[in-house]
Amino acid sequence: MRLAVVSDVHGSLEALEAVIADIERSGADEVVHGGDLVLMGPQPAQAIDRIRELGWRGVVGNTDEVLWRPEERERQLTLRPKLRPLLELMFDEWAPATRELLGHERIDFLRGLPATLEVGGTLLMHASPDDLWRAPQPDASDEELEETYGATGAESVVYGHIHRPYARRTAALTVGNSGSAGFTWDGDPRASYLLIEPPDDMTVVRVRYDTEAEARRLVEMGYPDAERLAEIRRRGRVLPVPPRS
Repeated sequence: MRLAVVSDVHGSLEALEAVIADIERSGADEVVHGGDLVLMGPQPAQAIDRIRELGWRGVVGNTDEVLWRPEERERQLTLRPKLRPLLELMFDEWAPATRELLGHERIDFLRGLPATLEVGGTLLMHASPDDLWRAPQPDASDEELEETYGATGAESVVYGHIHRPYARRTAALTVGNSGSAGFTWDGDPRASYLLIEPPDDMTVVRVRYDTEAEARRLVEMGYPDAERLAEIRRRGRVLPVPPRS
């Protein structure tokens, strides 16, 4: 079975539609998503509706759960005090704005997503088996990858979260990251997804989309932190969160 994995859409319908069109040309037998579908983007409701229309199965992400788990704010601030400006922006500004755009029914759909999903011999999760907020980077050692994912018993693992796609084989398993369909952080603004062919051949696929149109929507709608989020889409690279006044 040829499997496509799409992750970290972050409300970017423009990028999602470009990825869908590319996947249709690829002949994938099934498409699944790796969570983080809505926060930080201009069209979160439309992105969820499109994914549901297509019947994609998937898993929950950390920026999905901020919509219904306000208590996670203090836990993350304790664990990651250096990320305070980002976490405050996420919980105090992005989450309320996105909840208003989504409505209760779509949030209930996200709450019903599982933490992991096994598809055709590949185990999908958003970040790590026991943590939606931490995951290895592309330059992680084989030992770190095996320590993180080896206990799952899976020989093939795919995750999202880090917005930097890659595919690697270690002595024990094959690990891939699907990157982001619309909010990449590796210096390449093109959307990405992962294509898996039996038994465990993983290929990162990059897809061009109209980043300027997506950036413009964010700014015009007045989404919190819109200018910085728009520039990240243009550059495909993380930009620091300015100190909050």
